[in-house]
Amino acid sequence: MFSKSKINEPGAKPAEGDAPAAKPAAPAAAAPKGDFKASAPKAKPPASLLSSDLHITGNLKTTGDIQVEGTVEGDIRAHLLTIGESATIKGEVTADDVVINGRIVGRVRGLKVRLTATARVEGDIIHKTIAIESGAHFEGSVQRQDDPLNPGRSGAKAADKADG
Repeated sequence: MFSKSKINEPGAKPAEGDAPAAKPAAPAAAAPKGDFKASAPKAKPPASLLSSDLHITGNLKTTGDIQVEGTVEGDIRAHLLTIGESATIKGEVTADDVVINGRIVGRVRGLKVRLTATARVEGDIIHKTIAIESGAHFEGSVQRQDDPLNPGRSGAKAADKADG
């Protein structure tokens, strides 16, 4: 009834029954638009870079990645936050993954927190996992929590302890 050889032969004309198969050719012309949308979520956007000559006063919030080389006076919330060696943050930092090479004056909250040898942190660190390299400067307290990104949780635990 159907023969593969007719389909695969170059220059073969489609039979009348094959006409519906020719319709997808029109959407194929629009495929680059569809392909772009389909591939866009898969491609990870680069981290937003705040250069060393930039001074920001205010809060920053993103679901993406940020690399700070300048100065921020305000709170920062991100997925991955990298604090460069020349950076200074004055405020609370909250991220899934925090890598500190520079200076933070304020609380740090993160699932994974890493202080490199050039890090200077003046404030409390609330984390799930932490790594502190030799040479890092840290003044404050360290507290491990299963969910360090939820600030209301530590207050709830303190209230439970006060009641019980």
